[in-house]
Amino acid sequence: MKLTWLGHASWRLEIEQAVILIDPWLEGNPAFPDDCRAEAIKDATHILITHGHGDHASEAVALAKELQIPVVGIFDLMSAWEGRHGLDIVGFNKGGTVDLGGAKVTMVEAAHSSSYAGDDGMPVYAGREAGYMIAGEGKTIYHSGDTDIMADMDWMGDFHKPEIGILCVGGHFTMDPERAAYAAKRYFNFDSIICSHYKTFPLIDPDIAPLKALGVKVIEPVIMESFTP
Repeated sequence: MKLTWLGHASWRLEIEQAVILIDPWLEGNPAFPDDCRAEAIKDATHILITHGHGDHASEAVALAKELQIPVVGIFDLMSAWEGRHGLDIVGFNKGGTVDLGGAKVTMVEAAHSSSYAGDDGMPVYAGREAGYMIAGEGKTIYHSGDTDIMADMDWMGDFHKPEIGILCVGGHFTMDPERAAYAAKRYFNFDSIICSHYKTFPLIDPDIAPLKALGVKVIEPVIMESFTP
């Protein structure tokens, strides 16, 4: 298992036989170095989308066509992309599990919103926002997507028992470190917490001290430096 942060909330996950690009936002991402694009997408097998906002999904269609790989996510948005762009898609919904190259990916609840800009600039419904439990190589990763604390985390932590949490911590649009730390302590038993959706611009560049105070391994990823959690 190997993770590589692509900046903001974008990830490259190598697990089982899959290389999954999660919410890949490369072009226009102020945190991502443009000269690393080829390395970031090399040998990718799937694109996994948590919701429709531009900083998560704006490049999914173009990348899927370029790499000739399927896009995976909420049924509504995937079906729209299939019909409009002819993409190879895997559309499913909350509680569903799909096999991506041997990794079992289950869609779970998130508390956020999901839309994209229409041709007139107005928001267009993009299905529901989601998080994912990704199981493979003897571990389970909880990718929170963009979310706030929610009561569903209680059963999610108890049922899936993820050892690794990729948690949004930037605040303003998602949980901040204090809220993420509360969620981690109350609902989960992580061996390690990986910070995501932060440091992209000043509005989401928080002090992560509340997470470090948990006494759990906290990983502050470095862009394009791969690691095993």
